[in-house]
Amino acid sequence: MKAGIIAAGLGERLVAAGITQPKPLVPVAGRALIDYALAAVAAAGLRAVACIVNEQSRGIEDHCRSAFPQLHFDFVRRTTPSSMESLFTLAPFLRDERFVLLTVDAVFPPAVLQDFLARAGRRTADAVLAVSDFVDDEKPLWVRIGADGRVEALGQPAQGSGLVTAGFYVFEPVIFREVAAARTGGFTALRQFLGHLLASGYRVDGEPVPKTVDVDRPEDIAAADAYVRAEFTG
Repeated sequence: MKAGIIAAGLGERLVAAGITQPKPLVPVAGRALIDYALAAVAAAGLRAVACIVNEQSRGIEDHCRSAFPQLHFDFVRRTTPSSMESLFTLAPFLRDERFVLLTVDAVFPPAVLQDFLARAGRRTADAVLAVSDFVDDEKPLWVRIGADGRVEALGQPAQGSGLVTAGFYVFEPVIFREVAAARTGGFTALRQFLGHLLASGYRVDGEPVPKTVDVDRPEDIAAADAYVRAEFTG
């Protein structure tokens, strides 16, 4: 299994607060933000990582290769309008086998990903979403799942379910068949693409995971820092 990491966002809210580092290199509890995704990938025993970064950022590739020499990286430097287009840009590296996709924003203990992948591996879904009952996002993507783990609704129809997406997913490459339809439909976000998969008859499942902290705002850095220092064991 390969891992894809979306790290192409410009981090506008962090920049507006005077933070000058590229978002993936913003320090959280003494480590670069991207290190939490990469540590989880390494702990899960994965070795191949395809990562997209934006054209304005500098130093991310060198940092990743230096901090995680055991991983093999393919980097794409491109500024995209959305996380959906970032995923589509990584398609040439991910279309040959089932893969896990992570967003650079999510901070969670490394062992969480390994457990999630083990449980996702027992499912025959085209997409498996990590879902959490920790909600601290301005615009969370709500998820309602049935007793069998299948996703029944996403977004507004699922509000009140108590579950939201946690920032990492397992996909079958078959999802890339929907790239043209997504673009024709004018979708502008990964969440819209997930909704399209569900509405188009693809099987989408959800697997609960522990708390993850999404780092988008300056105050999220402090929250993630406190979470790491208080609850991480490795």
